[in-house]
Amino acid sequence: MDETLLRNLTPSVLGILVRRGIDFAAAEDAVQDALVEAVRVWPVDPPRDPLGWLTTVAWRRFLDAARADAARRRREDLVDEEPAPGPAPTVDDTLALYFLCAHPSLTASSAVALTLRAVGGLTTRQIAHAYLVPEATMAQRISRAKRTVSGLRFDRPGDVATVLRVLYLVFNEGYSGDMDLAAEAIRLTRQLAAAIDHPEVAGLLALMLLHHARRAARTAPDGTLVPLAEQDRSRWDTRLIAEGVEILQAALARDQLGEFQAQAAIAALHADAPTAAETDWVQIVEWYDELVRLTDNPVVRLNRAVAVGEADGPRAGLRALAALDDTLPRYTAVAAYLHERDGDLATAARRYAEAARQAPNLAERDHLTRQAARLNALGRR
Repeated sequence: MDETLLRNLTPSVLGILVRRGIDFAAAEDAVQDALVEAVRVWPVDPPRDPLGWLTTVAWRRFLDAARADAARRRREDLVDEEPAPGPAPTVDDTLALYFLCAHPSLTASSAVALTLRAVGGLTTRQIAHAYLVPEATMAQRISRAKRTVSGLRFDRPGDVATVLRVLYLVFNEGYSGDMDLAAEAIRLTRQLAAAIDHPEVAGLLALMLLHHARRAARTAPDGTLVPLAEQDRSRWDTRLIAEGVEILQAALARDQLGEFQAQAAIAALHADAPTAAETDWVQIVEWYDELVRLTDNPVVRLNRAVAVGEADGPRAGLRALAALDDTLPRYTAVAAYLHERDGDLATAARRYAEAARQAPNLAERDHLTRQAARLNALGRR
């Protein structure tokens, strides 16, 4: 299987589909399905015309999806036009669908990916970014999950932990861009907290509320990112903060610590500080230590290095950073920040510029580029 050929052909197939009048997002999904099929078929039956083969399969996948979507809309229209007689209270089955898609026959990672795609409304690219894997890899994972559950009875709901992971990832996508997506994740987590007495459900809800409380201050009027230390804290939603802290305190009192409660505790410490300078970084490091113990997640260790740099000085943070894999997302941005704190402006400017080239979105890239330009200007004085 020539993966380089697939990568090189992908833009051409996308261009052909878009010129045929297909929406870009729908074209992306169709091409991803075609790539998955190519990975399955080509090793045993390579096509004579790879571009034509991919285009034909992608076009068929698009037509299948369009027909299925049209059929779904027709069914929904019929339901709207012919309501059942008698009282008809509003029923929201979204949360139930989250549980059903987290089918016991799937691995946790596959269940999360399938639910994000089928119910959460995220694109394959968004899911791949959340999981830190290539888009083609995630497309294959979702396709395998679909094949696994094809023909199965969806009468065995998945576990709470998987559903929490899905809700968390949906919220993170909304938190970084789509307000409705974040609000929907909070709404569903509120429903789950009302239905299930579970400390980690409460922890996730508290975490979402505490992060969402800062949303208005995260961007300037021109859309540029505002780092936490520079945010106008008067714009934080104190009502959401108070609710999040109250929910968190009740969860922690049960002495069944989980990763969402630990993350919420860190968010609460940030929310509690009147100014950035008054942040209790020592406690934050302690909570990151708990998170490392619970998850051993490399991204948690990366965030811990930042906290160590604030609590014990930038060189301590750089030592913690040196123990990590430098290919981690945002590793270079963290290195730039700690070098700037340590007074090495030339290295910091170079690392900021490098981080900007690696940034996952335009807003973050522009922010890092401005940081590099600012330090370069200081160095010329």
